[in-house]
Amino acid sequence: MFDIHGLTKTYTRSKQHVHALRDISLRITAGSFVAVTGPSGSGKTTLLLTLGGLIQPSAGNVTYGDQNLYTLPASQLATFRNRTIGFVLQTFNLVPYLTAVENVMLPMLPRETNGMDTLRHALDLLEKLGLADRATFLPRELSVGQQQRVAIARALANDPEVILADEPTGNLDPSLANEILDVLDDLNRSYSKTVVMVTHSPQAAARAREVLKLRDGMLVS
Repeated sequence: MFDIHGLTKTYTRSKQHVHALRDISLRITAGSFVAVTGPSGSGKTTLLLTLGGLIQPSAGNVTYGDQNLYTLPASQLATFRNRTIGFVLQTFNLVPYLTAVENVMLPMLPRETNGMDTLRHALDLLEKLGLADRATFLPRELSVGQQQRVAIARALANDPEVILADEPTGNLDPSLANEILDVLDDLNRSYSKTVVMVTHSPQAAARAREVLKLRDGMLVS
């Protein structure tokens, strides 16, 4: 699935070079559940967003299947993200003035699909995540755990092959965190979604079947 070779990302801030990633090479196979761990500033989120086609590397290649992501034109890279990657972020990023079902429908709008089909699909996703009775609620009317489940439903809207999750349990208490981890585990086991999850939590990392550890932008285990 993902073949990563010599991946390097360097930022320049106030004439100083910050090495977020340093010559990382690894393979993430289809259907795996991978946790990426390490201290703050170790490059975890940069790696995740580079896999998702959101951060241009300074050097190296990210290949998905037979596509080198960063040789694609911007429009094709955007299409790849929309159709192949589902993002689940710690901050949820729900649109506050849209209902739960409208938030889930958002990623499907660029496609030429029937409006009623889009609505039905969004409602089906909310039902699968236990939110059928919250479809018309605004984000502020939902609990934190419910907001995260709406964000997961939105990430699944275009039936992506890969879920990239950045600290998906970071804002949740242990009980809610386990609920979200159960959802990710089920997506991986029952629906064969590849899950790559950045986490500080040893408990969350223990739910993955492979753990990568970064330190100072380098892969150490």
